[in-house]
Amino acid sequence: LLIDPPNGRIPPLTEAGKKRIADIAARRSKFGEFDHPEMRTLAERCLLSFGSNGGPPMLPNYFYNNNYTIVQTNDHLMILTEMVHDARIIPIGATTHRPSRIRPWFGDSIGRWEGDSLVVETINIHPLQLEQLSYWWSAYRGASEDLKVIERFTRSGRDTIRYRFTIEDPSTFTTPFTGELL
Repeated sequence: LLIDPPNGRIPPLTEAGKKRIADIAARRSKFGEFDHPEMRTLAERCLLSFGSNGGPPMLPNYFYNNNYTIVQTNDHLMILTEMVHDARIIPIGATTHRPSRIRPWFGDSIGRWEGDSLVVETINIHPLQLEQLSYWWSAYRGASEDLKVIERFTRSGRDTIRYRFTIEDPSTFTTPFTGELL
């Protein structure tokens, strides 16, 4: 899945990233696992899909319901995830993001065409998404609110799309990393 760095491993966390994860774990340890619904995962509460197949990045959950419906108009792209029916609506051609105080579940995405690839840049991902540390939700691994995800959708065949994503968060990871699915 990971193509950069070449060793296929997520880069080490920075000291700030390690501290953030420790702080999240410390906050959660004050409560029992079933003390209140907020201690349960977003997926268990049916707020978002299991894992990160809704994105960004869109990673398969390795169980089922990893299908997508992609609809494109002249100025928007909609990606509907089968699991929990998560929908991302991405404006194409926008040049600015919403203010950082607005943090939708899937972040604020804007798309642009670079040749045959649709490039989607997402920032301002909802803080509750970033705090998901469980085995089933490891896409962000305690990333900061400065996280940026860059996705590239390129048709590689009549019925296939090459999906590439890059995670950038210098306050959490020592270097950016990139993954790819076909």
